Amino acid sequence: MPHSFGVRARTRHMFAKKFRQHGPIHLSQYMMPVKVGDYVDIFADPSIHKGMPHKHYHGRTGIVFNVTKSAVGVRVNKFVNGRILEKRIHVRIEHIRASKCQKEILARKVSNEAAKDEARKTGIQVNLKRTPKLPKAGYFLEKAGTDGVITTIQPLPFSDLV
Repeated sequence: MPHSFGVRARTRHMFAKKFRQHGPIHLSQYMMPVKVGDYVDIFADPSIHKGMPHKHYHGRTGIVFNVTKSAVGVRVNKFVNGRILEKRIHVRIEHIRASKCQKEILARKVSNEAAKDEARKTGIQVNLKRTPKLPKAGYFLEKAGTDGVITTIQPLPFSDLV
């Protein structure tokens, strides 16, 4: 048989619903508030064929640049021949999820502002920079043995008695 290069080629698992997740889409998906500048994840819903994005964009995160009555325009980066192009695609709202990629950044921003306010009140300088996980602190082991005497072990000299 000839090799297939269709639009939905090699999407057997990608465009399949999970176990016990079949059926119609929730109405809250249509009511999802989306504004220009929001980060969204493109996640194609296989039960709705209209406005479905190409398989390459499935699972990608982009920024909303346009909102229409039933679709959303998303800017997505695409790697093409060694360079990154910004693609602008329109996807129906059923194939969009609010992204959690900014969640940690926004939480850190709130905590940093609270720490800065506290520092202004107390006058103590605070470090707001992120630091990598540091090595564990050093410690001393307890004495070996119950009597407290340290025994020195030396290797036996090699003897070939074969």
